[in-house]
Amino acid sequence: MKKQYVAIIVSIISVSFASIFIVSLYQRGVEPLTIALYRLLFTTLLVFPFVLVYKKTRQELLHLPRSSLALMILIGLILAAHFALWITSLTKTSVASSVILVTAHPVLVGPVSYFFLKEKLSKINALGISISVAGVVFLVLGNYGFSSFALDTVEGNILAMLGGIAAGIYILGGRTLRKTVSVATYAFVVYATGTLALFVLCLVFQQPILNLTIGDYEILLLMAFVSGILGHTLYNWSLKYIRAAVASVALLGEPIGSSLLAYVMPWIHQQPSQFTFIGGGIILFGIYLTARNTQSVDVLENV
Repeated sequence: MKKQYVAIIVSIISVSFASIFIVSLYQRGVEPLTIALYRLLFTTLLVFPFVLVYKKTRQELLHLPRSSLALMILIGLILAAHFALWITSLTKTSVASSVILVTAHPVLVGPVSYFFLKEKLSKINALGISISVAGVVFLVLGNYGFSSFALDTVEGNILAMLGGIAAGIYILGGRTLRKTVSVATYAFVVYATGTLALFVLCLVFQQPILNLTIGDYEILLLMAFVSGILGHTLYNWSLKYIRAAVASVALLGEPIGSSLLAYVMPWIHQQPSQFTFIGGGIILFGIYLTARNTQSVDVLENV
C-alpha cells in the first residue's frame, strides 16, 4: 500500500478519538473554547521541534512568499473557527450527529474544486451532493421536530454544520498550498495562527485559560498527539499527494468510528436516535457519491 494511503488510514483512526477526548473533558468541566485552544496549542508545540531541528524547514519559513504566508494565516483563522464551532457543538448535540454533520464538507469541497481547482465533477458526484443535503435536512429536522432524544439540538447541529463548512474551506486551502509548502512549515504556521486566534476568543468570551487540573492537561496533551499529530498533521501531509475529494471521502471513517466509540465508552454511552442513524446513513452515502471516481495526483516533490 502506498504511504499516502497508510497515512490516511492512521489519521482517520486517530481523529475518530477526538470527539471522545472532547466530551470527556467537557464532562470534567473544561469549557469548549478552552479545549479548542489547548488542542491547537499542544499540537503546535509538538510540531515546533521539527522546525528547530531541520534547517530546510527553518529556511523555508524565512523565505516564504508573502502570498503563501498570508494564505496560511487565513487558513489558520479558518481552522480556529472550525475547532471553536465543532467543539462547542459537541456540548449541545450527540457525538454521532455532530461528527456526521461536520464531516459533510465534501458537499462543499466537490463543487468548489470543480469551479476553482478544475477537478472533475460528474453527474454521480452532483447526485451525491443532492442526497447529502437531503440527509442533512432529515437528520436536523427529524431530531428537532419528532424526536425526544435530548442530546440533539438544532443549535448544536447548526454549529456542527458551520464547523463542517470551515473544515471544507480548510481542506481546499491546504490542497492548494501543500503543492509548494512542506508539511512541517504548513502545520506550524497554520496551527500557531489558529492558537493565537483561539486565545483571543477565550479572552473575548471569558472562558478560562489557566487553573485546569493535571488530569485535564494530560487528556489535552494526549488529544494533541493522537488527534493532532497522528490525525491532522498526517492528513495534511497526504493532501500533497491526493486529490481534495479523495481526502474528504476518506474522512467518512471518522463519524463511524466516533459514533461507535461514543456508544461503547461507558462514561459517554450515547446511542444515536433513529433520525441520526437514518439521516447519517443518507449523508454518508451522498458523500461517497460526491467524492467517488477520483484518482491520486502525481507526487510533486518529497517532503
